[in-house]
Amino acid sequence: MISKSLEEYIKTMYVLKKQNGNIRVTDIANKMNCTKPSVNKAINNLKEEKLVKYEIYGTIELTQEGENLAKKILETYDIVYIFLKEVLNLEEQEAEQEAERIKQVITDETTNKLAKYVHKVLGLNNLDCDYDINKEKCRSCARRTKSRKETK
Repeated sequence: MISKSLEEYIKTMYVLKKQNGNIRVTDIANKMNCTKPSVNKAINNLKEEKLVKYEIYGTIELTQEGENLAKKILETYDIVYIFLKEVLNLEEQEAEQEAERIKQVITDETTNKLAKYVHKVLGLNNLDCDYDINKEKCRSCARRTKSRKETK
């Protein structure tokens, strides 16, 4: 189990990989508004946890386990955000801030139940499929629904 701050680093690395195709210490520091020594310390901690592969001055790569964890963190945020925005009708900025805070403490079990509820309320009833956040099911459905509502 890693700390919430290390989760933020792993999530940022995943996003940078998707955006740029590579992950660099400088880019992480800029995106997270922190120092390069802080990033290096976090990378070394993540390397000990076998979530990243990194040699000094080399490329940073997420392991499969690191990538799976990053996806799970992002999915938890998405589920909470959609609940706050679409079900509770919070303003977008407030929903983003609250989702960021809630994802730090929510359990997998609660996330699974919340995902089923959100999908049911939004009319995506095909989630009666034993949804489990650890298996990365139905993320695209949630994103499609989110995108459709934003374009209306």
